[in-house]
Amino acid sequence: MAKYMLIFRTTDEANAKFATADFTEMLDSVGRFNDELIRAGVLLAAEGLEDPSQGVVVDFTGETPVVTDGPYGETKELFNGYYILDVASVQEAVEWAKRLPHTDGTKVEIRRVPTIDEFPQDNEWVQKERAWRESTGQL
Repeated sequence: MAKYMLIFRTTDEANAKFATADFTEMLDSVGRFNDELIRAGVLLAAEGLEDPSQGVVVDFTGETPVVTDGPYGETKELFNGYYILDVASVQEAVEWAKRLPHTDGTKVEIRRVPTIDEFPQDNEWVQKERAWRESTGQL
C-alpha cells in the first residue's frame, strides 16, 4: 500500500457554482463518499480549505520573504482541499478520484506521498522524525 494525495484545483466558474449549491445536499454526497472511503479502509485524511481570500501568502521569490494577504493572483494556482488515501497503486487512487462528488470545473491532481523509509536512514533528521512518528503512533 502507498499514500496518494488527491488535490482539488478549481476554476472561478466552479467556485461560483459551489457558492450557489445546496450546502446540505453537498454535505450529504461528500459524507456518503467519505463513508465509502472509510468502509474500504483507504481514507487517512481529508480536509477542505477556507476561502483563499482569507489566506496569507509568504513569497520566497525575492531576497527576503514577503507576506501578503489573500491568495495568489490566479485561481489555477490554488487548491481548495485534499484527500490522502492509502491504496495499492496510482490506478486505484485514480478510480477513487473518478467517483468524487461535486467536481464540475475541478481538476484533481494525484501525487504519491513518499514514506520515511525512502529517505537515508543514517541521516540524523530522518532518525529524529522517525522517533517522533513512532512516539505519536504514526509508525
